[in-house]
Amino acid sequence: MGLFDGFKNLMKQQTLEETIVEDTKKDIIYAPVKGEMIAIQDIQDGVFSEEVLGKGCGIRPIEGKMYAPVSGKIIQVAETKHAVGFLSDDGIELLVHVGMDTVDMNGKGFTLHVKENDHVKCGQLIMDFSIAEIKKAGHVTTTAVVVTNSDDYKDINLLVTGEAEKSIELIQTIS
Repeated sequence: MGLFDGFKNLMKQQTLEETIVEDTKKDIIYAPVKGEMIAIQDIQDGVFSEEVLGKGCGIRPIEGKMYAPVSGKIIQVAETKHAVGFLSDDGIELLVHVGMDTVDMNGKGFTLHVKENDHVKCGQLIMDFSIAEIKKAGHVTTTAVVVTNSDDYKDINLLVTGEAEKSIELIQTIS
């Protein structure tokens, strides 16, 4: 390993560390991807738009990276790598589902950086995904962010609309 290889590895590590949200707020879910925030009712999939799995929102990604929206535990990873379930340190159960019907892709275009039972920090890189591969497969790229234990809360409020950066405050749960 040459001098520049070590420097590149150090820079890569610093870049990943910069995404960590150290002081997360209780009952807040942070944006897992960079893109355009939309109401859950505007997601082009009845399971999500009709809130069958819970309340939340959609994000039309402009970058193929998913970051942890909370600090907590990975409780589920889809075998096809397109969806990840989280349990936040303060009890929010959350599903982040990249693209619609992307289960059909059988993992092609998705690279996970975590596994079930891992503890993650908010802002940690969870997955890389190919927006181009999703589109090539004929699927919508909208990512669903759903509080799967929505019934445990009085309300779920979307805090952002329009373009937003990853790791900004996205959703607030009201106990």
